[in-house]
Amino acid sequence: MRRDPGRGEAGRQVSAPSARQTAPSEKGAAVGRGIGIGLMYGLWKPRVLGAWRVPASGPVILAVNHAHFVDGPMLIGTSPRPVHFLIKKEAFIGPLDPFLRSVGQVKVDRGVADRNAITGALRVLEEGGVLGIFPEGTRGEGDFASLRAGLAYFAVRSGAPIVPVAVLGSTEKPGRLIPKLPALRSRVDVVFGAPFEAGDGSGRRTRKALDEATERIQERLTAHLGNAKRLTAR
Repeated sequence: MRRDPGRGEAGRQVSAPSARQTAPSEKGAAVGRGIGIGLMYGLWKPRVLGAWRVPASGPVILAVNHAHFVDGPMLIGTSPRPVHFLIKKEAFIGPLDPFLRSVGQVKVDRGVADRNAITGALRVLEEGGVLGIFPEGTRGEGDFASLRAGLAYFAVRSGAPIVPVAVLGSTEKPGRLIPKLPALRSRVDVVFGAPFEAGDGSGRRTRKALDEATERIQERLTAHLGNAKRLTAR
């Protein structure tokens, strides 16, 4: 069952906290992009296709398939604009906590309707920034087969267009020296698709409207992934 990020455990509507909360740092995200460029191009050989499709300004949501933990950093290092990613709270441990915050990333508790994360993400879009989301919620097959309602909520509420992104070639294979990473200096394809609107134009944000938006989003993301695989021969 899809979880509406705007609803609590008992199904009642949860209001997001005041929009006065400070947005994640745009300058920090730019620094994070610079670090990502150095790491991703230093360790692997990214091939970026369709980056021109990302709007040069204004709010936008990058919806990325998620089969491997390097997918997020790979997108941060190959996106034409700094990205604020919604990242699970479990990653914010030890020295990674202040680092991830300093580079403009947004911590989210996936087990509840995390109002701080919702507010932080909406502030990114309100201020014309780029929000990165794994719509599947967690690592899986990376095929967009099961989407959570969070992406639809942010897209419909903010009105920001969605750009589908397929990261291909990052999946681990058995027998590698470091099995948790793609082979060093191997090619990883990052394919950006055409931006699209998730809503139906009515402005409705009911549960039914979000479910319908999620279905439309899933169709577009799945189609983009198929096209990306054909384009890259993956």
